[in-house]
Amino acid sequence: MKIYKRETQTPTHKIVRLNCEEHSDLEYVGDLSDEEVLELFHSLSEDIDKEKNLKLLKYYGYLHLLIKKDTH
Repeated sequence: MKIYKRETQTPTHKIVRLNCEEHSDLEYVGDLSDEEVLELFHSLSEDIDKEKNLKLLKYYGYLHLLIKKDTH
């Protein structure tokens, strides 16, 4: 599946927008297999429910993730 991504970062969190359709403000990640998408989720955060989010991305065609940064 073709994946496009945009990340917005703040001191406390980051928002990652993933989309299966091309948009001008998104960076093309590649034509990824399911395993590669799961690896992408893992690279974003180890706490993500990877299987659930893969299903949501496939169903809706886009996924927005709010990822809290460690404040330790």
